[in-house]
Amino acid sequence: MPSGYWIVRAFEHEDVRKRGSGNIGASNVWRIYGRRLGIPVVLLDVAKGFVPAFVFAHAVSPLAGVLAGAAAMLGHARPIFLRFERGGKMVATTAGAFLGVAPLVGAITAIVWVCVFLLFRYASVASIVAALSLPVSAEALGYPWPVVAFGVVAAVAVLLLHRANVKRLLAGTESRFRLRRTAPGEPSSGRTL
Repeated sequence: MPSGYWIVRAFEHEDVRKRGSGNIGASNVWRIYGRRLGIPVVLLDVAKGFVPAFVFAHAVSPLAGVLAGAAAMLGHARPIFLRFERGGKMVATTAGAFLGVAPLVGAITAIVWVCVFLLFRYASVASIVAALSLPVSAEALGYPWPVVAFGVVAAVAVLLLHRANVKRLLAGTESRFRLRRTAPGEPSSGRTL
């Protein structure tokens, strides 16, 4: 469910993939259209990871919850409704999935993301550091092996999806996130999520 794409289409009658970073994720939507559309996209992206992971983790097993969360993350990165074209960088969906299967890990990761973001104002840096905290938190808190393995795979996936951001960070050209909406005609610096 490409919520960022659908919400922008519904309210702005635009294709978010043609603005900013070209991603459908919450960060790009927020950068371009502001919090009015950014907040609903964040909430929906988290929910689409949380709901299947939570339901399957509690109805079947932790492994089933991990697989359901992973499927939601993959669907966010390559949405079926967009013919498997590029979607988002699955950071919010990953957070939702972990809140569903390992709530403490999900909460720690969310806190890490917020702290790093407030400190550096780079959504990409916050996303990468938060993702790398997943397996560490899962192992430290004694979650079962499927959750720890899920943390490792999710961290690697988020890092791979942010490789262009890493190159820009190393080159000193990555844009800092601004909390206000990009004005019409103003060049967008949206390059994350």
